[in-house]
Amino acid sequence: MDVLIVEPLEAEVMQWLLERYSVRYAPELARDPRSLRQSLYNVRALIVPSSVAIDAAMLHYAPVLRAVGRVSAGAENIDAEACTKAGVEIVRSLTATALAEAEFMVGALLSMLRRVPVIGSDGMRVGRELGAATVGLVGMAPAARSMSQLLSGFGSHLVGYDPSLHASDGVWSRWRVEPLGLRELLEQSDAVCVQLAYYSRYHGLLGERFLPYCKPNQVLVSISHSALFDEQALADVLASGRMAAAWLDSLEPGALDPDRPLHGIESLQITPRVASTTRESRSRSAWAVARRIDELLSFAQSVADFRGTGPGEPLDLSPGTASS
Repeated sequence: MDVLIVEPLEAEVMQWLLERYSVRYAPELARDPRSLRQSLYNVRALIVPSSVAIDAAMLHYAPVLRAVGRVSAGAENIDAEACTKAGVEIVRSLTATALAEAEFMVGALLSMLRRVPVIGSDGMRVGRELGAATVGLVGMAPAARSMSQLLSGFGSHLVGYDPSLHASDGVWSRWRVEPLGLRELLEQSDAVCVQLAYYSRYHGLLGERFLPYCKPNQVLVSISHSALFDEQALADVLASGRMAAAWLDSLEPGALDPDRPLHGIESLQITPRVASTTRESRSRSAWAVARRIDELLSFAQSVADFRGTGPGEPLDLSPGTASS
C-alpha cells in the first residue's frame, strides 16, 4: 500500500491521490492505536490527525514509511528526532493556516477589548479600540506576518519578540514590527498575541518572570501550546485583574480541574483549537501535504527504478540509441 489516510481530507484531494497511488482511507484507526500499528507494515506515506502520536515505537512497525503528513494544526506529538532517525519526513504546511489564525486572533482581540471594559478618566466603564492599541506579537510565525498586514488597516502599533530572531534580522522591518525583549513587550502592549512554536526549552516561558509586569488591563490571545504558560502565574495576573482577559485556543487536558490554578477564572476563555480550522485553510493545507507526499513517493520510485552499471558491464540500449 502506498498511502494510509487516517485524517479526513477534502474530496478533491482524496481523488487526486487515488488516481496516482494505492490508497486506504481508515479514519477509525485514529481511535485504535493497536490496529494502526498493525496496518503500517507496507505503508509508504501516512496522513494522521493531531490526536494520533507518532513516536519511535510506532515507527518500528513501519519499515518502508517515508512520510508522515498532518493537515490539521500542531505537531507536538510527532517525535521529530525519531522520524529523522527512521528517514521519515514530517509533511506539514507552515503557511496554509496563517491567515485563518490571524483572523481568529484579530477577532478575539476585538471581542475582548469591547467586552471587557476599563474605567475611563471620566469614571465611566468603556471598551477600547484596536486601532489605538499597541499590539505585541510573541513569536514571528507565518501568522504574525498576516497579523501585521491585517492590523496595519486598523492603525495599531506593532511590537514583537521571538527568541530565535536577532533584533537586527530583516524580518522585523519587512513585517513592520518593532523588536523588543519579552518583558518590555508585556510592559508596553495593550494586547498580546502569542503564536510562538512550542519546544520543550520554552516550557513555562510566560511565567512569573514576565507576566506580573504586563501592562494593566492588558488582553491576551494565544494559539500556541498552553505549555508556554506557567499556570499559576497566568492565574495570578487574571485573578488580580492586572490582565483584563485571556483567550487560549489550546489548553492541556485537566488544566481547568478544581485542583489546578486556572479553575474558576472567569476572565479566561478557552476554545478547542478552532483558530486554524476553516474550510479554506483545510483545503490549502490538504493540497500542500498531498503534493509534497507525491514528490517524495515519486522521487523514491525513480531512485528504485534506476540501476547502475559496473565497469565493463554492457549498457542495455535499444537499437538506434547508440551514437557513432
